[in-house]
Amino acid sequence: MLSQNKLVVGIVAGEVSGDKLGAVLMQQMQSYQPNIEWVGVGGQHMQAQGLSTLFDLSELSVMGLVEVIKHLPSLIHAKNTILSAFANANIDVFIGIDAPDFNLRLGKALKSQLPFKSQAKWQNLKGIKAGQGVFCVQYVSPSVWAWREGRIKGIKQATDLVLCLFPFELDVYQRHQHPAVCVGHPLLDDIKPRHTDADREYAVDGLYKLDKQLNHKQLNQPLALTNKDAHQSAILCVMPGSRVGEITAILPKMLTAVCQLLQQRPNLTVLIPTINAHHAKLIHQLINEQMADGSLQQACHVLHDPHNPNLSHQAMLACDVVLLASGTATFEAMLLQRPMVVVYQLNALTYHVAKRLIKVPYVALPNILANQPIVPELIQNAATPSAIADAVDRQLTPSINQQQQKTLQALSDKIRQDSRHQAAKVVLEHYWHNWHTPSNA
Repeated sequence: MLSQNKLVVGIVAGEVSGDKLGAVLMQQMQSYQPNIEWVGVGGQHMQAQGLSTLFDLSELSVMGLVEVIKHLPSLIHAKNTILSAFANANIDVFIGIDAPDFNLRLGKALKSQLPFKSQAKWQNLKGIKAGQGVFCVQYVSPSVWAWREGRIKGIKQATDLVLCLFPFELDVYQRHQHPAVCVGHPLLDDIKPRHTDADREYAVDGLYKLDKQLNHKQLNQPLALTNKDAHQSAILCVMPGSRVGEITAILPKMLTAVCQLLQQRPNLTVLIPTINAHHAKLIHQLINEQMADGSLQQACHVLHDPHNPNLSHQAMLACDVVLLASGTATFEAMLLQRPMVVVYQLNALTYHVAKRLIKVPYVALPNILANQPIVPELIQNAATPSAIADAVDRQLTPSINQQQQKTLQALSDKIRQDSRHQAAKVVLEHYWHNWHTPSNA
């Protein structure tokens, strides 16, 4: 234990991937210091670690310039609600997990003039010097290495420490002399390589039982687990993203591509894991809207299990290829050594602005980490159903599939490091040793 003093921590995650990161961080911080009180916003994973969320994290899950503008009033209301709760709780530390556009605004408010009548109680917190504000941490660096490096000024104003997931992210902070530590990605420890036929058969069996419980069609068994014949049974895992906006924008194209694939591969099984019942209902609706001969409905299995937080990993492990939206899921697929096709789609105006600012040539994390195109990316107008179908079909070719598994395994091995304890330890040590003032306790 680093200290016996009670610590009040404000914590905010803006999407599902951040919820998972936050849950691991909370668990490990409490292993070092059990007397922590949590206040903020998170999903089911963070709530399981003791967070009473102020509202559903989906209210913060907004992506893209146009989308943010449309949701601006609700985001401002959310910000004010969170800041009021932080003031009432007298938080010592604020940890923003990803969602940088939102969390950095919270951090800046906490670091500067606080908009509360009771501002004095912030300055009189034990261990906090008057005017110093709250110790603010951004967990997951904004992509300043990729675009808008000028944002570093705002990051310095809003944070005292940045926790980076990958080593290449540190360079920009070192150049601008701002505290940052690479803690690695918790998924490196959570997801161990499992790629034998026995591992996959176990995953398929579990999904078969779940599918039966959901009163859907039973998954075709036995499946060609080694995929010796490219035109025999194969399994495709479709993951269109964790935001409703992503699903409605990307999934129709993916489903049209699946319809084209089924013409060449009529035995194809399609798994679509979901994070909640609302998403499952939406996906069923989008499937039924497809003008098809019924083969799509027969091939697709929409999976939802609120008691299984690793459902998406299980579905990826069971499949031959993952068709997915760009994001953390590409990193998960890489660690599971699953060949993939990555689709990236933004609002047209957002994309027009972003492409002028982005400095890196890739959007998928495996390609960024390898600094070369090891997995296919279909971006914006290039992401047509025909192009998606062709890319998936190519990835299902046994020789290409096996080679990509080897490439992803080599990349995973290169970047693995133990990070579960490090992130929690870095936050607590920086607070107690570098920030907290014992004489005021």
